[in-house]
Amino acid sequence: MDFDAIWAYLSTQGMDFGLKILGALAVWLIGRWFIGLASRLMGVGLARSGRIDATLSNYLRSILSVALNILLVLAVLDIFGVKTTSFAALLAGAGLAIGTAWGGLLTHFAAGVFLQVLRPYKVGDHVKLAGVDGIVRELGLFGTTVVTEDNASALVGNNKVLSDTILNFSSLASRRVDCTAKIEKDVDVNQAIARIKTAVAAVPNVLPEPAPIVEILQFTAEGPLLCVRPSADNKHYWQVYFDTHRAVVAALNGKAYPVPEGDLAGKLPPP
Repeated sequence: MDFDAIWAYLSTQGMDFGLKILGALAVWLIGRWFIGLASRLMGVGLARSGRIDATLSNYLRSILSVALNILLVLAVLDIFGVKTTSFAALLAGAGLAIGTAWGGLLTHFAAGVFLQVLRPYKVGDHVKLAGVDGIVRELGLFGTTVVTEDNASALVGNNKVLSDTILNFSSLASRRVDCTAKIEKDVDVNQAIARIKTAVAAVPNVLPEPAPIVEILQFTAEGPLLCVRPSADNKHYWQVYFDTHRAVVAALNGKAYPVPEGDLAGKLPPP
């Protein structure tokens, strides 16, 4: 090993290379701090404007962060003598391969842009996307994050969201609750309907308009199957859903209105 040659290189080029490393490290740390600051300031500014909701705000912040990080990488490469023109030519030459490999990812990005334009849902909405039911946490560059009812975080690709049915439970002010109730065939169905309507109307947070619907849905061997359909605000949906079932059981589980044998409610003890 030629130590003289190594020493000659370190004495002539080593100092310059070391300064480049220190400079690149400083640029990287300062740049990352600046990107974080710019993203936070942009989020605060958009929130204070009051004209842009959290969904679009997070999307714009993601775009800004990606763009600034690309510029930061180019600046660090420039310190080591890699000119941006050469880097751009390298990307252009590899563009076809990258486009083929990332074709699916780019379709998710394009779908995310369309979702921002169409706005079928926003952060905080209760939705069902590609079979995933939950609350929207974020509409990102490539996917939508949904928190499910069992508190699991699911990332659904934007292209999958856009190509499938989007069900938004929060887009309207109220939502209908669907329940069923079975009564014995020898029970007066009109009196049973009247009792259920009275019980359901007394459930907290049931909307008076539209009025609760209780009608015969179909006939079974045990007796008529009734549909029970009150309406509630979105925020009270599950409370009304469960309380409606309790109200139906209370209305039909007495001696005058027994529940048919084999029905789930009929297994409850009498009051």
